[in-house]
Amino acid sequence: MLHTPDFMAPARFRDADAALAQVQAIYDHNIGFLRQALRDFVAGDAGPDTRVRACYPFVRLHTHSTRLQGGHQRRLSYGFVAEPGRYETTLTRPDLYADYYREQFRLLLANHGGELEVGTSTQPIPVHFSFAEHDHVEGDMDAARRALMRDVFDLPDLTVMDDGIANGTHEAGPGEAQPLSLFTAPRVDYSLQRLRHYTGTAPEWFQNFVLFTNYQFYIDEFIKLGRAEMARPDSDYIAFVEPGNVITRRAGLDAEPVDALGVVPPRLPQMPAYHLLRADRSGITMVNIGVGPANAKTITDHIAVLRPHAWLMLGHCAGLRTSQQLGDYVLAHAYVREDHVLDEELPLWVPIPALAEIQVALEGAVAEVTGLAPHELKRIMRTGTVASTDNRNWELLPTRNMPSTPQRRFSQSRAVALDMESATIAANGFRFRVPYGTLLCVSDKPLHGEIKLPGMANHFYRERVDQHLRIGIRAIERLRAGGIDQLHSRKLRSFAEVAFQ
Repeated sequence: MLHTPDFMAPARFRDADAALAQVQAIYDHNIGFLRQALRDFVAGDAGPDTRVRACYPFVRLHTHSTRLQGGHQRRLSYGFVAEPGRYETTLTRPDLYADYYREQFRLLLANHGGELEVGTSTQPIPVHFSFAEHDHVEGDMDAARRALMRDVFDLPDLTVMDDGIANGTHEAGPGEAQPLSLFTAPRVDYSLQRLRHYTGTAPEWFQNFVLFTNYQFYIDEFIKLGRAEMARPDSDYIAFVEPGNVITRRAGLDAEPVDALGVVPPRLPQMPAYHLLRADRSGITMVNIGVGPANAKTITDHIAVLRPHAWLMLGHCAGLRTSQQLGDYVLAHAYVREDHVLDEELPLWVPIPALAEIQVALEGAVAEVTGLAPHELKRIMRTGTVASTDNRNWELLPTRNMPSTPQRRFSQSRAVALDMESATIAANGFRFRVPYGTLLCVSDKPLHGEIKLPGMANHFYRERVDQHLRIGIRAIERLRAGGIDQLHSRKLRSFAEVAFQ
């Protein structure tokens, strides 16, 4: 016997707020039903003869023309569809995505006119994605009862979570609508769960500007900065969140009920995240991704569903030129991808372009923080190609009588620096239409006999990490002040693109 919530019929809307309210109503109704059914199951009330199902809401657009309404120009790189037809996507967590959904709806209505249709899809909500943030009901069941769950509830189905839309390989079947968004609702929910696991913080705390680093030293400085901001009653930031959802409010602000739920974890998660919050979500999230392209791909795969306005890589690199000094900066304007983790999703023949807005912000931030005039910047910063490898010990590969070696390839590519993460982060930014950039700091020169030694490394870290981090933060402030309209570059969008940002 199939047990479902009361059906909510599709409705049409000419107003973005009204459409969002209907999405919220359908989602809350169906999630509430699913959570109650799960509570009943845990209590032993539901048996194997019962099948429980609740589905995600959808939004749909029908358009007969790609001419924009009301004289609108395609100033933005998103907010419109490429050709006449039927477009739709499933939606989830309208509490978390309220501002984002409202803006996407507003742009579609402004650009195409007509109406948006909102209703209940046929895509089931997996029971695992129905848990509230602090629900742990599965712990109250024995092994036999947990095994029975798959006979009663829908479980996550990986066949509806792939990245074919983002990769440009998705082909709609006969009679199927074209996608409105890069991600379906189950794909979003999957990543929200993964973010909790990898970063130790709830998705609600992630901000729209993200810094990645490969060293804990940067995180230590970010923690100092975050706590210092919280001591300033006039700070633009309203809270600082650490792993375990431990929240520090800005001086003068009252604690909120959610603050009491934060607990310092017994050990840090794999890729701990820290969040410096602004009221409009335009604050800064910083994540220590650790070392290697696999981590870089993993975390950006999941943060991408939050649709941030930009992510930047701040880390250490090997300098490949004799003219570079330890502590010099490298602003990446091209990437050599020897990381291999994205070869299936994004072929190597796809170029990863530099984005002008990001480059200008980073270069300006270096000048501002160091106090150097533009013509003096070349003394400490080089713009060039960064190579990323998946082999941390590439220096040890044989070089004699070999048809190709890393050194030869790096020389032929004109690379000026080498690391293990930057090309992955940039490539996944390109793949997921998230503006990206890289500013690295030279910490060794293995090709020239300058390797890290303990004393040298400690001195280098003390001298450079604070400045490097302040440059990254200043770059974000410049991007924020410039507005996001110009930030989401057309370079990241194809000629047959989804409408959602």
